[in-house]
Amino acid sequence: MNNLYWIALKSIWRKEVTRFLRIWIQTLIPPVITMSLYFVIFGNLIGSRVGDMGGFSYMAFIVPGLIMMSVITNSYTNVCSSFFSAKFQRNIEELLVAPVPTHIIILGYVGGGVMRGLLTGVLVTIVSLLFVRYQVYSWPFVIFTLLLTSILFSLAGLLNAVFAKTFDDISIIPTFVLTPLTYLGGVFYSITMLPTFWQWVSKLNPIVYMINGFRYGFLGVSDVSLIVTFSMLLLFVSILYLLAWKFIESGRGLRS
Repeated sequence: MNNLYWIALKSIWRKEVTRFLRIWIQTLIPPVITMSLYFVIFGNLIGSRVGDMGGFSYMAFIVPGLIMMSVITNSYTNVCSSFFSAKFQRNIEELLVAPVPTHIIILGYVGGGVMRGLLTGVLVTIVSLLFVRYQVYSWPFVIFTLLLTSILFSLAGLLNAVFAKTFDDISIIPTFVLTPLTYLGGVFYSITMLPTFWQWVSKLNPIVYMINGFRYGFLGVSDVSLIVTFSMLLLFVSILYLLAWKFIESGRGLRS
């Protein structure tokens, strides 16, 4: 990579990381508190009545899904809010006229989203150890699934920011799309518990595959094919990257 491009990439990434670390009380602590409440309410109080699920305690079963839920939300939110703010303040125009390739801009912003997602995931994992003890079944699966999912939703946040025209627009997708899909993605239950028809409907939800791939890395069990899981992740990452590159390269919704 050209040295100037490398400097540009580091600058964008550092700006993104510094931005959310400077307000860590607003960016890192709230998801940890929220997930802690889930652990207490669903894990301890309700979990004791539910019993085992898939051969594991209910708390151990839901932990991977809750970690993934926090990673998805924070990766998406970080890039979406940051890129839209740069567009709203016209700062993005400086990048567009600078001799910086579009893929460097994308990698810089996505890198910031991934860093926030991973930090949040690590913090939630540490908190989960206060409630349940578990051994990771496969670190490669955990890391690979986590990275691909964080990259995917960082790219999705970038696309949302490109098309958003007001600050209200950046909350529509998380509220009406991401939240329902995440809650129906098998975080709190195994899709094998559902009737056959609803199992097939659940398999149309891409988040089901991400959560189950991550759960396999932790517990060694999954309700869906791992080949399909990683194929879908790689396919969606490729599609969203190409879309982001196309729209930013053309200046769609970015140039006055």
